[in-house]
Amino acid sequence: MTTVAEQIVTALADLGVRTVWGVVGDALNPVTDAIRREERIEWIGTRHEEAAAFAASAQAQLSGTIGVCMGTVGPGSLHLLNGLYDAKKSHAPVLAICGQVPSAELGAEYFQEVDNDAVFRDVAAFRHTVTSASQMPRVLEQAVQTAYATPGVSVLTLPGDIGSAEVAKDSAVHITRVPARLTPDDDEITRAVRLLDDAKTVTMLVGAGARESRASVLQLADRLAAPMVLTLKAKEGLEDDNPFQIGQSGLIGNPATREAFESAGALLMIGTDFPYPDWLPRSTPTVQIDTRAGHIGRRTPVDVGVVGDAGLSIAALLNRVRSKDDRSHLEKARSSYEDWQGHQRRLTDPEFDQSLVGKVRSWLDNTEDKIRPEALATLIDTHAAEDTVFTTDTGMSTVWLARCVTMRGSRRLIGSFNLGSMANALPHALGAAALDRQRQVVAFCGDGGLTMLLGDVLTAVAYDLPVKLIVFDNGRLGMVKLEQEQGGLPEFGTELANPDLAAVATAMGMPAARVTEPEALEAAVQAALASPGPYLLDVVTNPEEIALPPKTSIDQAWGFAIAKMKEGIVSRGAKS
Repeated sequence: MTTVAEQIVTALADLGVRTVWGVVGDALNPVTDAIRREERIEWIGTRHEEAAAFAASAQAQLSGTIGVCMGTVGPGSLHLLNGLYDAKKSHAPVLAICGQVPSAELGAEYFQEVDNDAVFRDVAAFRHTVTSASQMPRVLEQAVQTAYATPGVSVLTLPGDIGSAEVAKDSAVHITRVPARLTPDDDEITRAVRLLDDAKTVTMLVGAGARESRASVLQLADRLAAPMVLTLKAKEGLEDDNPFQIGQSGLIGNPATREAFESAGALLMIGTDFPYPDWLPRSTPTVQIDTRAGHIGRRTPVDVGVVGDAGLSIAALLNRVRSKDDRSHLEKARSSYEDWQGHQRRLTDPEFDQSLVGKVRSWLDNTEDKIRPEALATLIDTHAAEDTVFTTDTGMSTVWLARCVTMRGSRRLIGSFNLGSMANALPHALGAAALDRQRQVVAFCGDGGLTMLLGDVLTAVAYDLPVKLIVFDNGRLGMVKLEQEQGGLPEFGTELANPDLAAVATAMGMPAARVTEPEALEAAVQAALASPGPYLLDVVTNPEEIALPPKTSIDQAWGFAIAKMKEGIVSRGAKS
């Protein structure tokens, strides 16, 4: 005989799970004890269950193996929710094992009792409370297979008396993982070819769903003479050495993408559920290719919807679509993109603010001559390894990574790009580092995000996870500040009373440094990346940096100008 807990842990180890994340406690004691005795699995105890769920999500995205996190009765399980929503919206297979009150007390409003099956209904594709050992291993098989098939979240709840209950030792656990490639409908391919052939110019919007089809995506862009707008998640695998890509759209984008959308005779969307319809052309004839039928047409009107695997669909198009001889649409978009990149590079020069143009600009957006965030992000890009795993907090940290870091080599990128949560960069980095302690992991941390889950800096120290935490310390909730200013409002409620974060990290046992001067930045970045273990680099960056999106309306620009005037009046009033 064996126990339910031992059966679960052995099955997970057999599946290739090497790390389980969470906070120990009461109902899950049988499970954590089984982990203690399973040499193939490392237990990493986080300071907050939310961090555990984020870490498991990152591991699932990077490895393809199901990520596992745990939270005990009531509050412990509830704390998992935000990280689990990140996994759901990132399509990451994650199993959450949640504790529950003893089965005899279910429904009696027992101390800390929470109805997990109801709480996790929206986030989990599968959720079940085990009420008898005889339900095993069937429900475990259902939970894991559903997480892989969705892909997404499964929640398995164990009452306190069930984990230690005995089951037959020979109750084998069988998990089926058969990835399917959906073949596109030939009639829809015919319609797509006709629309693309009839269009004088084509612009492509390519997402993460096409990352595994890099060669054929580039071949199709060449055939169509099409500039390629990449979603943020498509940077990984499709950005480097791509003569057709012109960066991102949306708040993190650049003018070239706006121009390429507006001047296109047709839009071809491949493997993307780009969530911002305001940034997409509304009247342009559009073809969308996606494996999920529910994604077709939900962001912008679509003339032809092709439901199918990106690689198979692209191959079908390449067999039939005609080449476009006029390449001026592509050349114009690339020229605009390269001009914008040149402007961005000028901002990274430590001497920029001393130039004539820099002095004029800094009068508006860098009055205290602080380090520009573009300079920090560019130096990280320059000195980070070619196989670095990057994680990034939501907000301005993502803006600087998107604009200044190239996903070359075998670099990977993880972020809360669909949920848009704060505080994800640190725990995502912990998950990545636990997969391979020899691989460089760099987290682009906002000061607001880092301090929200600051306690899990101690997790990096305790388990010697060699994360490099790069803090864009502008004393602001920067994206909110930008949103307020675009609406013509002076910033309010965004300022953060930060401590010396390097000193805090040092007190926690993590080596750290603080940089306030531009001329000291490069040496500090090199030292941080070269350090053998975890390290925090606290860089005091310019909070006034202008990061206007590429599609700024007259109203937004006027609102920004009015906001800056209001801020100046408030600031001068405060000093008088």
